[in-house]
Amino acid sequence: MSEAKTRTCPLNVEQICEIIPHRYPFLLVDRVLEITEEGNILGYKNVTINEPFFQGHFPGKPIMPGVLIIEALAQLGAVFVLSRPENRGRVAYLMGVDNARFRRPVVPGDRLDLKLTDMRFKGSFGKVHGVASVDGKVAAEAEILFALAPEKEKESAV
Repeated sequence: MSEAKTRTCPLNVEQICEIIPHRYPFLLVDRVLEITEEGNILGYKNVTINEPFFQGHFPGKPIMPGVLIIEALAQLGAVFVLSRPENRGRVAYLMGVDNARFRRPVVPGDRLDLKLTDMRFKGSFGKVHGVASVDGKVAAEAEILFALAPEKEKESAV
């Protein structure tokens, strides 16, 4: 671990839900292990046969869809960005994915380790490099672009 200041971790799923708006079945990060001030974050997702997407994605030979692996990486990035005090009250939106590569399938029983590095900001926009791996072998990687916007006020019931 680097000597950069690390935020309080690990974060469990309840704490993750306090930071990002995602909920079942689209919350794809189970735990955050480390967040550093220099822009690195580690987390994981336990992949189980009970995932709703396995019902239709290669029945009989279930494989986690690649786009959901990228989404898990993006959600981990949102945890990093939205856990910073200066970003409270904002929402992170996925704006783009560059250089995505899928190296090997992710199947039920795998622990999908998620790592984001090289977080860069320019105004309300950011970019990060993400790698998803299983047992130390890269399953997918991509450059993820995001934008921060103010959280909309909740409409009052009349």
